[in-house]
Amino acid sequence: MFLVHDKEIDQSVIGCVYLHPSRALYPPSRPIHSPHMTGGEDVFKYKQCLILRTDLKLSCGKMCAQAAHASIGAFEKASLLDKKAWMREGQKKVALKAQGERALYELKATAEIQGLPVSLIIDAGYTEIPPGTVTALGIGPAKAELIDKVTGNLPLL
Repeated sequence: MFLVHDKEIDQSVIGCVYLHPSRALYPPSRPIHSPHMTGGEDVFKYKQCLILRTDLKLSCGKMCAQAAHASIGAFEKASLLDKKAWMREGQKKVALKAQGERALYELKATAEIQGLPVSLIIDAGYTEIPPGTVTALGIGPAKAELIDKVTGNLPLL
């Protein structure tokens, strides 16, 4: 049994989201400690990169939605082994910038050649941008060293 806000929670349900009237509660995860921690490079062996076009001038909310689409789409294409390892580590995600549609297509092709799971997002056009606009690319989860070969030169969002 675990205690969450003074309530006993059976350990068989740990891993589920607990809903509280005022907020969602998550079971405590074990802290990751490293004497050389900078940005998690020495701790996280897996990650996912979400690359968003900055030339479209999307609202913050729209950009977040496109990143979420890219994350889920790429996750669904990842191997079971990579999914489990990434989930176990804490699901590291890195948001990156790209300067246009061509850049996303080039990154997608490079990632696919490397055997990485990718998801190119094409907007339906219901809100801010025309239908068919390429907005984002998700790569991974996969080993960070493999993703870095594709995305290592991109700036952070």
